[in-house]
Amino acid sequence: MPLDWSHLWIILVPPLVGGLIGYFTNDLAITMLFRPYRAIKVWGKALPFTPGLIPRNQGRLAQRISNAIMSSLLTPAELQGIAQRLLKIERVQGVILWLLQLALDQIRDDKHQKTATILSHILRDFASGSMPRVISVLTRREDFLKAQIDQIFDRVLLELQLTQEQAQHLTDWVIETVLPPDRLRLALIDFLTDQNIAILDQNLRKKTHGTYWLLANFVGARHALEQWRTFCIEERDACNVLLTELMIALGIRQRLTSWFASLSLQNLPVRTVRQLRQNFRQNIRDYLQAKGIALLEGLNETLDWQETSTLLVKQLRTSPAVETSLHPVSQELALILDRYLERDLEVMVAQVIPILNLDRVIVDRVNRTPPEALETAIRGIVKSELQGIVVLGGILGLIIGSCQSVILLLQ
Repeated sequence: MPLDWSHLWIILVPPLVGGLIGYFTNDLAITMLFRPYRAIKVWGKALPFTPGLIPRNQGRLAQRISNAIMSSLLTPAELQGIAQRLLKIERVQGVILWLLQLALDQIRDDKHQKTATILSHILRDFASGSMPRVISVLTRREDFLKAQIDQIFDRVLLELQLTQEQAQHLTDWVIETVLPPDRLRLALIDFLTDQNIAILDQNLRKKTHGTYWLLANFVGARHALEQWRTFCIEERDACNVLLTELMIALGIRQRLTSWFASLSLQNLPVRTVRQLRQNFRQNIRDYLQAKGIALLEGLNETLDWQETSTLLVKQLRTSPAVETSLHPVSQELALILDRYLERDLEVMVAQVIPILNLDRVIVDRVNRTPPEALETAIRGIVKSELQGIVVLGGILGLIIGSCQSVILLLQ
């Protein structure tokens, strides 16, 4: 039977209408997921399906997003892996080097001497508090400063030798201050007591030989020594002049100068030098044990810590060694921190997670996001999928309409 073209619309309309209904129905359903953003009220009551599904359940959505992220994405093991990747030794060294350079730049730009003031307080507290306790403990050890004191003794005291000029000055001081003629005269008077004169006379009589024996036994030394003592007592000025002339005649000044110039610990026996080194070290230990704390207290009171700190800070500002040492120092600190993190990173992550409170942060962030921004974000992520759903609705409507047309055609 020929087709009646006047009834063609009965066949074409159902597929077209079904496709349009399916397309726009899915589009409306997707739109109702987000809109309206707020409830629409009539006579004080919200209309059904207002606001949209996602704005109405934004709190539950936020909690579920947080649970999903924390249970499957940001687990402690995953956070530990992230921390290990972030805290690689090269990155840690770079951060430490940056901090050290920043601190050095801060010191260089410090025009109000704040760094020097802080350093002076630290040095003063250390010298008055910590240092005395440290000295008190260390001086009880037998090996306290052993290597350092022995090195000072070997390199300074052992090699110390007076120059000719220094020996001359020392000789002048000894002759003019320590042993002037008047002091020698008094020493002779104190020495030539009756008992000492009798002992000298007796020994000369017994132990001399030849001509000296005759002089000692027939002339005797007692009378001469008593006369010499009387001369020293009664003829003070003459005795002093005589002693001065005697010292010049004997060349005492030249002999002392030569002796002082040749004086050196290296000329002593090895055993004596070792004993002197040991005594030197022991004397320093004994002095620090007895008076070390008082010495530090006196030093703390007399030393200008502010000026000392200012000099140290100036040295830090201009010293090239500080600049060149930043890299190795940062490397060593990074190695130390890496060993510490390798041992305790798991414990640290477990302690950090409750502090960060990431689940609460995610919930609050989703709740604070406006519905408009939330819709834009979701549509931006699944734009093609949502459009596919709309198109699929149109296709399904078109298929159902076509089935309807076939049924009508068969009828």
